[in-house]
Amino acid sequence: MRSRDLLTYAYSQVGETLRAAVEGLSPEQLDQRPAPDANPAGWLAWHALRVQDDHLAEVAGSEQVWTAQGFAGRFALPVDDAATGYGMSADEVAAVRVPSADLLLEYADAVLSRSQEFLGGLSDDDLDRVVDQRWDPPVTLGVRLVSVLSDDLQHAGQAAYVRGLLGA
Repeated sequence: MRSRDLLTYAYSQVGETLRAAVEGLSPEQLDQRPAPDANPAGWLAWHALRVQDDHLAEVAGSEQVWTAQGFAGRFALPVDDAATGYGMSADEVAAVRVPSADLLLEYADAVLSRSQEFLGGLSDDDLDRVVDQRWDPPVTLGVRLVSVLSDDLQHAGQAAYVRGLLGA
């Protein structure tokens, strides 16, 4: 198995885990917080997808699916189109109300498709390319891809946990 095949498979797991966490939830359930300042399942899934979309578009040198395919307008959230959820306050999280699980999963499918397209073109040598000089040591493409994957799977698991707390 090549690295790109392993990464492609691993990223597909994000989509499957997110689907299990949010499919069939109503907009009210997607926005329901298990505690006053806790993140709701809809926000957790949206945030995971936005980070994946943002970070992979950056390293691929492409426009994000969020804007390129019109998802920003379709979600119509009261946040900047560049927002990924990182560093949002509890009030800002509350303002991100996912319109529907179906739209969220459509975005998830589009992000996965774009990610697989990018990952499928990688060689093992590509993974050593430095993509972020702001860190010490500088971040390579391989490290960035694993970091995004780790973050996504954690948030997908959190969304599944929140779903369980809702009894859904």
